Amino acid sequence: MRVLIVEDETDMAQVLKVGLEEENHAIDTFAVNRHDEERNMKSFVAACVAVWIFGTFALSQDQSSAPDRAPLLLVQQIPLPNVGGRIDHFTFDGKRKRVIGAALGNNTVEVVDTFAGRDIHSISGAADPQGVVFVSEFNKLFVANGTDGKLRIYDGDSFKLLDTVDMGEDADNVRYDPAEKRIYVAFGGDEGGGISVLDAASGKRLEDVAKLDAHPESFQIATSKPVIYANIATKAKVVLIDRNTHKVTDWPLKNVKSNYPMALDEADHRIFIVTRRPARLVVIDTETGATVASIPCVNDADDVYYDSGRKHIYIPGGEGFLSVIQQTDADHYQPLAKIPTTIGARTGLWYEKRDRFYLAVPASSKEGAALWVYAPED
Repeated sequence: MRVLIVEDETDMAQVLKVGLEEENHAIDTFAVNRHDEERNMKSFVAACVAVWIFGTFALSQDQSSAPDRAPLLLVQQIPLPNVGGRIDHFTFDGKRKRVIGAALGNNTVEVVDTFAGRDIHSISGAADPQGVVFVSEFNKLFVANGTDGKLRIYDGDSFKLLDTVDMGEDADNVRYDPAEKRIYVAFGGDEGGGISVLDAASGKRLEDVAKLDAHPESFQIATSKPVIYANIATKAKVVLIDRNTHKVTDWPLKNVKSNYPMALDEADHRIFIVTRRPARLVVIDTETGATVASIPCVNDADDVYYDSGRKHIYIPGGEGFLSVIQQTDADHYQPLAKIPTTIGARTGLWYEKRDRFYLAVPASSKEGAALWVYAPED
């Protein structure tokens, strides 16, 4: 038996050549002399082995660019034992290392100590809580409620209700602008809506930043200029809002609908929106409103986050997966992974300072609700 040392593709090709020559020779000999059957069979096997080795080598070369492991690793599951129904949006209290989430279907706001790994408090008395934001400099938690259209303001230590402010129909997403120290709240229905403004320190409602023709879904506040980008899902468009003049500019979407979540990459002048019909990540130029990319992703998404350090986009979807998409540059994107999660897990929180992704997992007939914690795998 001959043993060949294979060091590269050239050597491997020679192995294949030798093996195939021996196979042809074996077949010829077999036809002439049946007494050489055993030797012929050995030659044939040697050829097959050569083909298999070469094929494996070539396949490994083709797959060398594929990731060896998932970009997000599940490292912890924190039970939410008293939570039932749908779970909506989240915020983070960095000082106390707490994730705070709107348990919409439970009419509560849940406070999770991520260091201890447990749900430490449940704020009752909410009415379909949807958007939440914690403002550390005022030690206040702001919660938008869909049923009664009110913004409830809580103390960050005791969670005592401090104030209630009327917002309007279906009060939803909430954002904080630290430069102006203002709270922004999306509200409205099918016939009209807007984004309201409050003074974060006093809780006093100010003039609305915009009147819109339908309910705004996710929106993002730019820091480099006085504008807001907002999704109008029922109209299949994105709007650009000038915070100073209140002017609204429409950016209609093409061939996609139901655009709910949004994230902002301000450095590259891009916004990321996720649509459900069909399920796509759509990348829009914030200078022109033009679509520069459209990539397939998980369906039934209600949140999207941008990991600026890794240039990753995280999209949790209710169909039971978490899409991770790689940003190659401002105009080019590719799916990196579709990580299995569980049905209905479509909201979460990426907290860049702690380098963790938190996924809201609603209760099912088999398992209770939980907060799943993922760590990026570099």
